[in-house]
Amino acid sequence: MTDLTRTPARATAKFVRGSASKVRRVLNQIRGRSYRDALIVLEFMPYRSTAMVTQVLRSAVANAEHNLGLDPATLVITKATADMGPSMRRYRPRAQGRAYQIKKQTCHISIAVAPQDT
Repeated sequence: MTDLTRTPARATAKFVRGSASKVRRVLNQIRGRSYRDALIVLEFMPYRSTAMVTQVLRSAVANAEHNLGLDPATLVITKATADMGPSMRRYRPRAQGRAYQIKKQTCHISIAVAPQDT
């Protein structure tokens, strides 16, 4: 039997529109930070992907609070990843009847939070 206080709470958002590399630059800034610090950093970052990262982070903290009974003030982001999802293929007309392929990328965002070791 595992100790529930050591088990990280997770949240995942799948098929999010946006490239994984652009989401990773946001996740790299919040990995290892406390929940409160991460929210402050995300609020002032100028990237579009911060909205979805904030939503996933709040979901992970809600899972920790509701399912594991942890205090949100003690939580630290232990794992934050963005993996590539499937690309939607769209076509744009070009000169002389040609078609130009556009790939609209998606990604899967995963965040895990656990209580801070004291």
